[in-house]
Amino acid sequence: MEFGPVQMLVVGFEHGKFEGEILAELKRLRDEDIIRLVDLLFVNKDDDGVITAVELSDLSQEESMEFGALAGALVGLGAGGEAGAEAGAAAGAGAMEDGQAFSDQDVWFVADAIPPGSSAGIALIEHRWAIPLREAIGRAGGQPLADEWVHPADLVAAGAEAGVGT
Repeated sequence: MEFGPVQMLVVGFEHGKFEGEILAELKRLRDEDIIRLVDLLFVNKDDDGVITAVELSDLSQEESMEFGALAGALVGLGAGGEAGAEAGAAAGAGAMEDGQAFSDQDVWFVADAIPPGSSAGIALIEHRWAIPLREAIGRAGGQPLADEWVHPADLVAAGAEAGVGT
């Protein structure tokens, strides 16, 4: 199985209005094979401090373990070379055996970080659209030199810096 680039997106909501619009858009993107949810953890803390958590994934157990092995191998490679990659792959596959990237400990960590009456969502989103582009770049002999997301705030900051002294 080939994986596209994976983005971690963390979004917080204060007294959010959850009427299904976000899930509907995620479903549309998934149905069109633009993205795939590696894992999505949504944690809500009501005004009384009661915690509710929901976790979703588009990956089968086998795909989850393969993703975990790949991520673990890359971390292991950085930490300990080829031997580290092998150990990391085994650890990563084992960690994803239940099909979930986030643990119960992660739920409590998020719950502790948000105030009552708020929610947070953490999504690992695979960008499926990028796979054919990456393959075309490789066939053409291209090598990625940089890979960054440019957010509107980055452009505002660049403009502010450029405008200093004008």
